[in-house]
Amino acid sequence: MKAKKIAALMTALTMAVSTGCLDEDSSKDQKDSSSKNGKSQVSHSGSDDRPAELIMRKKRAEEKPMGEEGTWTVFVYMCGSDLESEDGAGTNDLEEMMDSAANENVRFVVQTGGAEEWDCEVDPDACERYVVQNGTADLVYSGDETDMGEGESLADFLKWGIAEYPAANMGLVFWDHGSGSINGVCFDENHDESSLLLKEIDAALYSVYDDMTEPFEFVGFDACLMATAETAAIMATHARYMVASEESEPGNGWNYEKIGSYLAKNQSCTGEEIGKYICDSFYKECEKLDMENEATLSVTDLSKMDAFIKAFDLYSKDIYELVESSSDYTAIARAVSDADNFGGNNKASGYTNMVDAKGLIEAGMDSSDNAKAAADALAEAVVYMKNGSDHPDACGLSMYYPLRVSGSQELGIFKDVALSPYYLGLVGKIAYGAANNDISGYDNSDILGSFSNNWSTDRYTFENGVYTYSVGDLSDWDFADSYTPGSSSIEFSKEPDFDSDGIYCFTLTDGSLDKTDYVEAAVYLLDDEDSDMIELGYSGDVYCDYETGEFSDGFDGCWFALDDGQYLAAYLQENCDGYDIYYSPILLNGDDTYLRFAYYYDKGDISIIDVWDGIDVSGSAARTGKELKKGDKITPVYYAYSLEDDEEYSFEGDEFKYKGKNCIGFIDLLDGEYMYSFIINDIYGDYYETDAVIFTVDGEDVLYEKLD
Repeated sequence: MKAKKIAALMTALTMAVSTGCLDEDSSKDQKDSSSKNGKSQVSHSGSDDRPAELIMRKKRAEEKPMGEEGTWTVFVYMCGSDLESEDGAGTNDLEEMMDSAANENVRFVVQTGGAEEWDCEVDPDACERYVVQNGTADLVYSGDETDMGEGESLADFLKWGIAEYPAANMGLVFWDHGSGSINGVCFDENHDESSLLLKEIDAALYSVYDDMTEPFEFVGFDACLMATAETAAIMATHARYMVASEESEPGNGWNYEKIGSYLAKNQSCTGEEIGKYICDSFYKECEKLDMENEATLSVTDLSKMDAFIKAFDLYSKDIYELVESSSDYTAIARAVSDADNFGGNNKASGYTNMVDAKGLIEAGMDSSDNAKAAADALAEAVVYMKNGSDHPDACGLSMYYPLRVSGSQELGIFKDVALSPYYLGLVGKIAYGAANNDISGYDNSDILGSFSNNWSTDRYTFENGVYTYSVGDLSDWDFADSYTPGSSSIEFSKEPDFDSDGIYCFTLTDGSLDKTDYVEAAVYLLDDEDSDMIELGYSGDVYCDYETGEFSDGFDGCWFALDDGQYLAAYLQENCDGYDIYYSPILLNGDDTYLRFAYYYDKGDISIIDVWDGIDVSGSAARTGKELKKGDKITPVYYAYSLEDDEEYSFEGDEFKYKGKNCIGFIDLLDGEYMYSFIINDIYGDYYETDAVIFTVDGEDVLYEKLD
């Protein structure tokens, strides 16, 4: 969809420098029913203590297969983007489909587009469709080039494909970059990174709803960050199972040779069974590339989503009614910040605002009698998952949470996919708190009153046989457009200063302590003329007492550096068991990207993980998995700030040639002048930075002084 992308907030400077018919019983509680072959049917039910209309979906009175028993058609909506134009990933997957044992009963039907060029015979200036089976890829349609980020393009492909290639079992795979619940999936590089929002996908699938006599057996996202509860809630109308990843996918993605061969040998398998196989084969491929640590992939039984929505609504109601002031929300917010999150979510990489759903619920476990039921319903819905060591606690589905909001449009899009009016209200409170430093007195009753948990077609426009979606009125969220990061109001009972032992410290007032999530420190290198601060990154070496509000410097004077002595700007991505993962902005052979490395703090060892492009200005999350190669040229990149006029810019270090082995150490800072400040992160996703002090490293001594 054009002109509706949400920029990833705080992206690194170097990266940025009409009504459908409801079944007559759809508003009443209904028991789960089963279709032929024992396949579960999506249930339609209301909440126990709210109007039954809380959940409304279009429902088929009867379901029956659309082809002969044992036949499979897997539709692949392949938006090539830079994955193809730079790395040939789409071409590789087309070849995998041809190499599979897919036969006359199993076929892939692929629409290509969205890439400036292709490594194979695909025409980048056309919309092409291929049927892949029996070892060949036959071009069966070629039309005018189309925007793969528009819902109408998806609807047209599926209307054509379902009419031409129906089967007893049908799957649908979205292939490209993903960005989670806000920016969606399939970013067309020929159309200004236009992408499919979740509601655009829903509208497109409703456009073919009456052309189908049963749901898709599975819908899959061979893309980053799309295993979200919001995605699953929408897909529950259209498919039996969903296969997707909470985290960024390694660049190799799914193995289509394995998938096609499995279906050829197991033609009567269910969506759950093929979903599990996709997860297992994906994880094995990641292991071969030594990338399994960050891998996540899960299978969700979509017939269980309405039960989860009901349970989550009751849990959200408890938390929403609890949060009347900052102090009421403090413990929950701190627990959320400790929960697993996906896609970076830091100053360097940008923010996706996707947090593990189980972590969100467990954050309020002590505050809601309905939390356990919500967690149990979530566990029932996710029937299988494969997680690497970076995400051992990931539950299989994430949810939107405003770690750092980037404007009214983000919130407006979220309103249309939120699972509960109370959770929407909670998100509104948090976003308001970021913009206004407090939530006391905030009235969002209009937002709650206008919420409709209606999963039918009421929000869509119907024209020429196709449903379309556009973002609605954003006026309720105007306050988010005036928000400027870094403006959080923090008050001190003891201002930041040196104590009698020369330790830099401060004490917060009780009110500010209630607003505080966590405290870290920013470390800067002063240039030779003492006129610019070059940011080395953030350190967690701060002594914190959340009972008394006392915080003090615990920095040990060590930092990450390349073998040639150049410091690396380092930003924490994830705390794992025994190690932490950091991002460092660099130029790799002249191109902006991030170096990811793990620091094993017990042993003091450091190992390079990969190179990742982060979250771009369209909100698209790059796939992980680019390995450093011997001879690659690494240039460190830093944020920099002028002390004279507060101008921000990026600063580049010297070029370093990678020699094919570990090249990062944790070293004592070299002699010179540096600066240090506290970063106080509040419970609304905002932050406050204290005045910086100068510290001088002279031999083994670290001497602090106030900045004039």
